[in-house]
Amino acid sequence: MIHLLRQHIQNRLGDDVEGLDKVLATFEERHFKRGELVLKQGDCCTYVYYIATGCLQVFIYDADINENTRDIVTEDNWCADLTSFGSGQPSAENIKAVEPCVLLAVSRPNFQQLMQTVPQFDKVYRQILEASYANSVYRINTFVSLSALDRIKWLMDYRPKLMSRLSNKLIASYLGISQETFSRLKAKI
Repeated sequence: MIHLLRQHIQNRLGDDVEGLDKVLATFEERHFKRGELVLKQGDCCTYVYYIATGCLQVFIYDADINENTRDIVTEDNWCADLTSFGSGQPSAENIKAVEPCVLLAVSRPNFQQLMQTVPQFDKVYRQILEASYANSVYRINTFVSLSALDRIKWLMDYRPKLMSRLSNKLIASYLGISQETFSRLKAKI
């Protein structure tokens, strides 16, 4: 699976990446079963994950122990609680495998060493941060202004594969609407 990460990095930085083999050697392949927690709220996030295969849900629990999904992250993307990872403080989020996953994980100490010794890795990290921030801001701004029906249409337009890949319950959580509302409105489309 490391070949997928190699290709991902080369797509971002070009084929002649100095220190690429050193970077790739720091990643560990980890397998997670469907429903298994990758990160539990209250634990420190000690890894950044590249998703080789599978799908992850990033969520918190509300007061009624309902999952409120912040993001759904699929193959060829990165996932972590970057706030916890950077600060070493306990995570406010959970990360769960929605499907069986193969993740390539880099630990915090190895990540920090790469940042200091492989200048191009810093560029990859900046791209991860920028993409994460842009995705979060875009999703918040879009969803605040859209009705429940328009959120479903947005998902069908911009992330259509999720509609067939995920349960109605998970999609409703991601869209910030109840499962009943999602089912009712989806039938109208």
